[in-house]
Amino acid sequence: MDIKKFAKEVFDIEIKELKKVRDKIGSELERTANIILECKGKVVITGIGKSGIVGKKIAATLASTGTLTIFMNSAEGLHGDLGMVSKDDVVIAISNSGNSDEVISILPSIKKIGAKLIAMTGNKNSKLGVEADEILDIGVEKEACPMNIAPTSSTTATIVMGDALAATLIKLRNFKPENFAVYHPGGSLGRRLLMKVKDVMHSGDRLAIVKKETSIDEILMTMTKKKLGAVCVVEDEKMVGIITEGDIRRALGNKEEFFSYRASDIMISKFTSINEDQMAVDALELMENRESQISVLPVLEGEKLIGIVRIHDLLNSVN
Repeated sequence: MDIKKFAKEVFDIEIKELKKVRDKIGSELERTANIILECKGKVVITGIGKSGIVGKKIAATLASTGTLTIFMNSAEGLHGDLGMVSKDDVVIAISNSGNSDEVISILPSIKKIGAKLIAMTGNKNSKLGVEADEILDIGVEKEACPMNIAPTSSTTATIVMGDALAATLIKLRNFKPENFAVYHPGGSLGRRLLMKVKDVMHSGDRLAIVKKETSIDEILMTMTKKKLGAVCVVEDEKMVGIITEGDIRRALGNKEEFFSYRASDIMISKFTSINEDQMAVDALELMENRESQISVLPVLEGEKLIGIVRIHDLLNSVN
């Protein structure tokens, strides 16, 4: 058996079936999205077996992108969990055959409660299909399983249909990265999307500050003591320049005059800065996406220096 060839055939079968499902999409997806948008309650996804597992994934995707969604196992629904469904809810029932006993058995109660019913099924004429307010057709002609039995192409089609619905709702809700971050506060993704400049900047006594007339000796001592890689030149509470370690190295090119320099002689007066309420990722992009990268970034409030951000701090925070 050529295992690599067979594995590729599995991909080919599922891709082919996905394209067929894609081509069947009509206005029902738009109507379903609008039903969810207008929903005053929550979305309840239900299913059993492999459909239930897929349903949990779809519920998680919807919940993380701004749609209040829960998953209810259809079998558990028969034994009391239907109590979590209200008349203001939208129920998305998943069953490829549309005739799964556990799913069919809870339909009368869902109807009696008054919730909207969306079917994700491969059989429009099934009991589920007939009862549904809208049908998202996930029907495939062939499973990737060599016996054409195990749910493979059908579960893939269900997942992608769920993704299509979730992505549509993201667009319709104008859901933004900062909204997404609210639901993902943990881990590197949450840090990347939630961290602001003020969360990582150095401020107060930790800042390295000199005046225009400060001597090169004092500049070097201040830079060494504060260990920020730069000193900021401030006059009358207004930042007027910055001197980095790179500027010091360039000034050393003139050894004869080096120790006579003042801050005003070597400072950069046209410098890049950022506001404390901007996102940390924006600061990182500002420092990296330029012809000449910079390693420190002043944080200003108007023209007043309130902090310094180092690229090292940003990389540790958002990666």
